[in-house]
Formats: sequence, structure tokens, C-alpha cells
Amino acid sequence: MYPEELVKPMRAELSEAGFEELYTADAVKNAISKQGTTLVVVNSVCGCAARNARPGARMSLDNGKTPSSLITVFAGVDKDAVDAARELMFPFPPSSPAMALFKDGELVHMLERHHIEGRPAEMIAENLKDAYNEFC
Repeated sequence: MYPEELVKPMRAELSEAGFEELYTADAVKNAISKQGTTLVVVNSVCGCAARNARPGARMSLDNGKTPSSLITVFAGVDKDAVDAARELMFPFPPSSPAMALFKDGELVHMLERHHIEGRPAEMIAENLKDAYNEFC
């Protein structure tokens, strides 16, 4: 588990952009099962990929269509919430950071760590915008 003082600014990058931080498995399952679209960001301390993941997620919201709900869980901190999110992201293996778009509770788009790592935030945002335009 990472200390809260380490992850606080990383959490804030998403919560200040409108993402709801979830800490329990039930909260994750309830949020994803709602009608509409939900973007789930598995936040991470990992600098090599997370450095561009959070800005990419924020930049993706500058689009005509966006998800109805924005939620985030933090890998290495919010274990129960992360495990529940990853269970719903099956068959994709656990990775962090990661981003998943759900529509009416069904997984419709996934960005795994290998889709994020080494890519600029703008490219990550464009990938998400394309998914929003298709599913939102």
C-alpha cells in the first residue's frame, strides 16, 4: 500500500477533473452497472505510464460526447475497489494504469497499460474520444 501523502496529488489530478474516487467493491459495481456510459480509470503511481494516463483521461473530456459517469480507483491503495473493477474488465489481464469504458454495465472499450505506456497524453485522449463518439 502506498502512503496517502504520495498518492494525494495523483488522485487530485482526476478528482479535480470530475472523476469520482471509489474505495469499495460495492461502490464500483454499483457505478458500473448503471445505465449509460462509465469511464473507469485505474490510477497508478507508475511514472512511466501514469504520467500521461491522467492528462490523457482529462483531455479526453474536451469532446462533444463524453461518458455519463467518470470514476477512478487507485492501484496499490484501494485494493477492494481495484479488484472489483478488474473483475469487470475480464478477459483483460490486470494492468495499471488502465482505462475502461462501460455502456449499460458492459465493457465496450479498453486501454491496457501497453496502450498507454510510451504514448503522449494527446494520443491517449484521441483514443478515448473515438470510443466516446462511438458509444456515448
